[in-house]
Amino acid sequence: MELVRVTERAAVSAARLRGHGNEKAADQAAVDAMRRELNKLPIDGTIVIGEGERDEAPMLFIGEKVGNGKGPRVDIAVDPLEGTTLCAKDMPGAIAVMAMAQAGSLLYAPDVYMDKIAIGPGYPQGVVDLDATPADNVNALAKAKGVKPHEISVLIMDRPRHADLIAAVRKTGASIRLITDGDVAGVIFTAMQHETGIDLYLGIGGAPEGVLAAAALRCVGGQMQGRLILDTPEKVERARGMGVADPKRKYGMTELANGDVIVSATGVTDGALLQGVRFGKEVIHTETIVYRSITGTVRKIQAEHREFEKFRLD
Repeated sequence: MELVRVTERAAVSAARLRGHGNEKAADQAAVDAMRRELNKLPIDGTIVIGEGERDEAPMLFIGEKVGNGKGPRVDIAVDPLEGTTLCAKDMPGAIAVMAMAQAGSLLYAPDVYMDKIAIGPGYPQGVVDLDATPADNVNALAKAKGVKPHEISVLIMDRPRHADLIAAVRKTGASIRLITDGDVAGVIFTAMQHETGIDLYLGIGGAPEGVLAAAALRCVGGQMQGRLILDTPEKVERARGMGVADPKRKYGMTELANGDVIVSATGVTDGALLQGVRFGKEVIHTETIVYRSITGTVRKIQAEHREFEKFRLD
C-alpha cells in the first residue's frame, strides 16, 4: 500500500493539469508529489531509473537517495508521469508508475533510448529475439500461437525512426497498432492480449520505460529483451560510469529487473490499462494496478479519497 500511495499522489497532482497543454508543469507536479511520498517510506532507497542524470534533473535523478534511511536497501525505478504529452492534451494512457526491488536488482543505466521486444506469457522461451528480423519474429510468434501471421497484432510507437520497422511488419501481413506515447503500458498490453489484442511489442523507446515495463512483465510471466542505444562516445562513457561494460549487450528480462519486484501504476488519464483520476466535489477517485513478481499477483485497487489535504504539496 505504501507504493500505491506514492503513485496515487503523483497521479492526482498530474491530473490537476490534465488538458492544460503544459507538459513540464504536469511532469513537475508529479515529480514533486512522488518524491515527497517516497521520502516518507521506511527504506534506504536509491533511484536507479529516474528523471535523468543529476545535471539534468533536480529531483528523482539517477543516484538520488530516497526514503527515511531506516529500512531495507532497495532500487527504485520511477516515471512520475509516463505520457506527459498524453496528460497535457488529455489523451488516453497517461500513468504514474514506479518499481521497487532489492538493491542491485534493477538495471542501472543512463537516460537513453532502448531497442525493445516483448511478448506476453504462455510461449516457449526464446520464441522471439531482438536480433531476429521483424518478419522472423512475427512468423515465429504466429507459429507458436497456432495462427497465421496476419492474425498477429504488433504495437509500435508512431515515430519517424520506425518507418522501416513498420514497413517490414506490414509485409508479413500482421496488423499494427501505433501509439503516440506510453510504451510502459504498451509492453504490458502484450500480457493482456485477450483485453488489448496486442501480441507483440517492437521498437525503440526510453530505457527508463524499458526497465519499468520489464519489471511489470516479470510479474506475469512474459518475455522481453532490450539493448541500450549508446550511439555516441559520450553516451558510452556515461553508461560505463554506471557499470555498463558492453555497450552492445542484449539484456534479458531478468537482467533488466530481477529479484522480488513490486510495481505500482496509477491512471492519470483514462486508458486501456487504467481509469484516470476523477475529481468529485467530495471524493477523488483513483485506479491503481499493483504487480508482484514473487507471487505473480496482480491487484487492481479502486480508491475513494475523501481527505484532500493529503494531496497538498507543502
